[in-house]
Amino acid sequence: MDNARVFAMAFASVYPHYVTKVEKKGRTRAELDEVIRWLTGYSPKGLATVLERRTDFATFFAQAPGLNPKAAQITGTICGVRIEAIEDPLMKKIRWLDKLVDELAQGRPMEKVLRQVEAAPRAAKLRAAPAKSVKAKQKAKAQPKAAPRKPRGAAKPARRAPRA
Repeated sequence: MDNARVFAMAFASVYPHYVTKVEKKGRTRAELDEVIRWLTGYSPKGLATVLERRTDFATFFAQAPGLNPKAAQITGTICGVRIEAIEDPLMKKIRWLDKLVDELAQGRPMEKVLRQVEAAPRAAKLRAAPAKSVKAKQKAKAQPKAAPRKPRGAAKPARRAPRA
């Protein structure tokens, strides 16, 4: 879809689809509104006004009181496209919103959706492998290596032709 068409779409025309998506998965409209307000900085009254006026996406984000500084932590793929790779700033904001709605619908805890839980660095999550003792290293070196396996597709013995 052409970006200009997406930017000109009324936010109010997409909002009911967001509501349907999250409600099918057991979440509420109030949670959806909280996610939208977290990202954009709109008040509940401001969000209602935007929906009432049928504001387009370009204006919706341009008039947003303030994007959440943690929005840059929203990463991943949406519609097969990495969010970090999107160059157009407005399209990136729209995809951030899509990603938050997806996470909400998938049942992620609200604290994680709103990036309130600090993610531990990946290295800290992984346990360090215990260091091998000197004896274990020597034992591993002393053991003979297993015979190499026959590579896949290696020549098999020829089959005999059937007798006539």
